[in-house]
Amino acid sequence: MIRDRETLAQLLDTIARFVRERLVPAESQVAEADAIPEALVEEMKALGLFGLTIPEAYGGLGLTMEEEALVAMELGRTSPAFRSLVGTNNGIGSAAIVFDGTGAQRRRYLPRYASGELIGAFCLTEPDVGSDAASVRTAAVRDGDYYHINGCKRFITNAPRAGTFTVMARTDPSIKGARGVSAFIVDADTAGISLGPKDKKMGQAGAHTCDVIFEDARVPAENLIGGREGEGFVTSMKVLDRGRLHIAALCVGTAERLLDDALHYAAERRQFGKPIGEHQMIQAMLADSRTEAYAARSMVLDAARQRDGGQPTNTLASCCKLFATEMVGRVADRAVQIHGGAGYIADYGVERFYRDVRLFRLYEGTSEIQRMLIARNMLREIS
Repeated sequence: MIRDRETLAQLLDTIARFVRERLVPAESQVAEADAIPEALVEEMKALGLFGLTIPEAYGGLGLTMEEEALVAMELGRTSPAFRSLVGTNNGIGSAAIVFDGTGAQRRRYLPRYASGELIGAFCLTEPDVGSDAASVRTAAVRDGDYYHINGCKRFITNAPRAGTFTVMARTDPSIKGARGVSAFIVDADTAGISLGPKDKKMGQAGAHTCDVIFEDARVPAENLIGGREGEGFVTSMKVLDRGRLHIAALCVGTAERLLDDALHYAAERRQFGKPIGEHQMIQAMLADSRTEAYAARSMVLDAARQRDGGQPTNTLASCCKLFATEMVGRVADRAVQIHGGAGYIADYGVERFYRDVRLFRLYEGTSEIQRMLIARNMLREIS
């Protein structure tokens, strides 16, 4: 479903060059400082990276799913922190408004997301609510033209610098499941919102998460996404369905980066009088990694094309997310093994990616949740 191959090729080439020349050289700096230099953030804004998937009518590039996947693969070839910053604006930070927002909500927020003026964050997970997303406890109580929101959201990506939060909150306490949940767009400067300390994570330095606490936060009723209560869970599943394909594509790019690094090391490092790449056990690890990365790439692009063609891709998105995130973990492990002792040392960067990619199997639905979804959908199809 590529609309204009020449334009897309130019975009991909520009992003690949930016990744290679500007982001890759800054990886160590970002890891050590746990922060992305503001100069690079401004360059990402100028390239339009904050609005890749936002409709053109609102200042974005309006990429199709296939186009987005190809861009994510390019961004995957550097530290995940860079993609994380722009990814929320293109995915979970803005997608709820793109999919289900009112005209006024789209006009107010989407242009500011696309330009990078606003950073969006997605507030679904809670201290006691993760995989069981339908059990949201954060409450939103209607009071005239406002809702009062109370609750705590956990592990919220980009929360420390977010300008808005897409918040899932229960508007009907009498409904314990998904239908009692609604979605709100909440400005970060709303009174009653506070942030917890930045989480100390295993990896992905430069990408920040923390708790977001709502204590009687007064949100205008016009910020109820879509203007209807009870649609929040449905909206969040739409957001995650697309997001899972994006993460799968990102994993492909990261695996290809790791494989390139391992391949070059194997060609240069000598043991027993020859490059280690000439030893069959090293060749086996390279071959397995190449095969799995190719399989994941093929899966993601096939599912993306089906989504662009209007086909339901809930199951396929879960298949891609499951396989690609598990795949990149195996590739990262092999890359460390090929590097040997050097792979365990921070100077080479492989150990950093090894830690970074572990998160992919957890967020936007763990591997176990993807297996449940796939199997349930299969059983539903034959019932």
